[in-house]
This record gives sequence, C-alpha cells and structure tokens, in this order.
Amino acid sequence: METKILHTASDLFLNLGFKSITMDDIASEMGISKKTIYKYFSNKEELIDSTTIFVHTKIYETICQITTQGLNAISENFAIKIAFKNIFKKSKTSPMFQLKKYYPKIYQKLIDNEFEMFKECVSGNIEKGIKEGLYKKELKKNIVLKFYFILVFGLHDNDIFNLEDYDLNALDIEALEYHTRAIATPKGILELEKELKKIN
Repeated sequence: METKILHTASDLFLNLGFKSITMDDIASEMGISKKTIYKYFSNKEELIDSTTIFVHTKIYETICQITTQGLNAISENFAIKIAFKNIFKKSKTSPMFQLKKYYPKIYQKLIDNEFEMFKECVSGNIEKGIKEGLYKKELKKNIVLKFYFILVFGLHDNDIFNLEDYDLNALDIEALEYHTRAIATPKGILELEKELKKIN
C-alpha cells in the first residue's frame, strides 16, 4: 500500500503541483480513506519528502538501465533526456521550482542527492566520451560537471526562466546541445547532429 500511495502521490504532485494537491485529493484518487495514508505518512510534508526520494530512485534506476545499453556517450545522454521527458511528461510546471518555493528544506535535500547522482552520471559519460573520441581529451572534468549542473538546474528556476513561456522539455534538449557542442570533438559534433535530427 505504501508504494501505491507513493505512485499516486508522485503522479498528482508532478502533474498538478506540490502545493495544490491535498491528502484528500490523493485519498480520493486512490479510493481509500485519508486515515489509510496517515498510517504510512504522518503529514503532507513527510509524504512529499518520501515522494521526492521515490522519484529520485526511479530516475537513478532509469539512468543505470540506459548506461548498460552500450550506446555511445552522446546517444546515451539523449536517451536519458527522452526517458526524463517520459517521466515528467504530465508536469505542467517545474517540480523543482515548486519544491524550492513551498518546501525549501525538502528542495535542498533533493538538490544534494541530485548533485551526487548527476556527478556520477556526467563524470562517467565524460570519461566514456573521451575514450570514444567524441569529447575533447583536455577537458577539465570537474569544471564541465559544475557548469552543466548549473545549466540544467537553472532551467527549473522561474526567476531565470518564466516557465509558462517555455517548453521545459525543449529547454532541456537545448541545454544538452549547448553542453555537447562545448565539449565535443568534430567526430562528436557529427554524432550530436544525428541525435538532433532524430528529435526534429
């Protein structure tokens, strides 16, 4: 039951917002009493915290699955972006921005966890791309990693981008293209152009 609650809550939170969805909404969606939810989560904030961990774990598992498929570094990044798009396809606004605005403690905890996952994923991708001749050998990996992290998470900041005016998934692809062009060799640029054609 706990996992079912997390599934439903994560769908509702990502689709309609962390602020607007109530425990009554979740109970109604599941056809259960609110008391049942409170058996597992003492309040809404605890449920949101558990939901962010649940989604984070789902994302990590998805990334791990993609990185074992034998794709080249650039194709791998695009496959991850497409997987993210599928996970967050119902989101009308940035879940990260909602957390930052309404639940800052949970947001900071999530950012810390996301950075560790991001660091592992991007570092591995950079090393792979260098070996494949797709990325420049002389890259300062730690700097590239931090630049890309700032770029990706900056997209979710409504103070920088008014997200009502942009398609967040399209912005994510723009960010990936920008990042890739900055670090790619001529061979890597050719691979990038192939991936962009698949999208367009």
